[in-house]
Amino acid sequence: MGNITLRQAANWCGGRIDPQFDNIAFTGANMDSRNIQPGQLFVALEGVRDGHDFIPMAMEKGAGAVLCKHADDAVPAIIVDDPRIALGQIAAGYRQHVGMKVVGITGSVGKSTTKEMVASVLEGKYKVAKTPANFNNDIGMPMAILAMPEETEVAVLEMGMNHFREIAYLTKIAKPDLAVIINIGTMHIEHLGSQDGILKAKLEIAEGMAENATLILNGDDAYLRKAESMVQQPIAYFGWKSEGGVRASDVCQNDGWLRMSVAADEENFDIELPLEGEHYVLDALAAINVGLQMDVAPEVMQRQLAAFRNLAGRQEILKVDDYTIIKDCYNAGPESMAAALRVLGSKTGRRIAVLGDMLELGKRTQAEHYRVGRIAAENAQILLAYGPNSDRVVSGAITGGVPEGNALAFTDRDQLVEALKRIAKPGDTLLFKGSHGMHMEIALEKFLNT
Repeated sequence: MGNITLRQAANWCGGRIDPQFDNIAFTGANMDSRNIQPGQLFVALEGVRDGHDFIPMAMEKGAGAVLCKHADDAVPAIIVDDPRIALGQIAAGYRQHVGMKVVGITGSVGKSTTKEMVASVLEGKYKVAKTPANFNNDIGMPMAILAMPEETEVAVLEMGMNHFREIAYLTKIAKPDLAVIINIGTMHIEHLGSQDGILKAKLEIAEGMAENATLILNGDDAYLRKAESMVQQPIAYFGWKSEGGVRASDVCQNDGWLRMSVAADEENFDIELPLEGEHYVLDALAAINVGLQMDVAPEVMQRQLAAFRNLAGRQEILKVDDYTIIKDCYNAGPESMAAALRVLGSKTGRRIAVLGDMLELGKRTQAEHYRVGRIAAENAQILLAYGPNSDRVVSGAITGGVPEGNALAFTDRDQLVEALKRIAKPGDTLLFKGSHGMHMEIALEKFLNT
């Protein structure tokens, strides 16, 4: 990460500083005084607790300076009206100062995996930095940018949202040179009203892009096909059947490897990834499209993707105590739940789905949980569902053919774990998946360790 002086940062955000602090520098930013690192900028945000109350602690732990509304005269501080907005402005200034290219990634499902694949592909040619897990909002993304080294050539930034205008805010900080939208699903539909609303919110990413900057879209997604009339930027497509774009054929899965042939303009080459599930095909095609846009050679992409490793908690397949565990606890929506269940269904032996509720589905909550139960019936012999909507998942599974005794609903996590211990046997394959707020990783940990 680079050293930024308080004078530079103040100029970028319009803040006020005491001239004696002009040349004091910081590296990176942090809003949590408990884990501030020496030399970081402490951002005093006002939330449930007022960050200004923790300025002394942050300085004691080695903060280089503070971004705040007010501070003691002895504290090297940038004084601003709104520290959150100022943090974004400083990140935007640093992005311009470094001169890095930016690839923005958004979508309803798979954006974190796509971000990781894009970064992997580009690392074969460039010095790449990327947003860490969970750093995809109005606080996390600016902090991630400020943590990037000055020698960064390409930044790969994940942009998340659950309300209108959130991506608009992020994209104006990042100013992407390329942007990828993976799909338009139903995550966060509670706040956005419909998939058309989700499309509109995702396309906000174009607002921070130059008119000649390319938007890379999933051509198989009917909603994203509407984008041509909604944005000014040129569009490049990817998909299974995207004519004129980056396309996949001859997809096969065996021995833990996903293999496909890729066609793009004059290029034809094979790709293999150490992943299970055809839902990863589109993520890989998006990454390949970015690579081609940025002149990464096919043989480099082949090498990089063959060595790809996904983030922890995203469909990790583990062998523990004679069980095969599919750990996919980071988040869940109807689309990703269906994809994970299909991976479970590809396994031999007895298959158990341990599913937590999907959140933020609004009026579609009941119907989508019932539908997931029907999909579970096609891929598992036993279902254990957890959460307020677990009865709807179980109802769908029973309608789909799972015997009543093999489909159980729980609203208590410990009772779920106790039942699973009675039911599971060595040789079984168990899928753990649910929305982040359901914390299915706790159920898995208790199952394995108690």
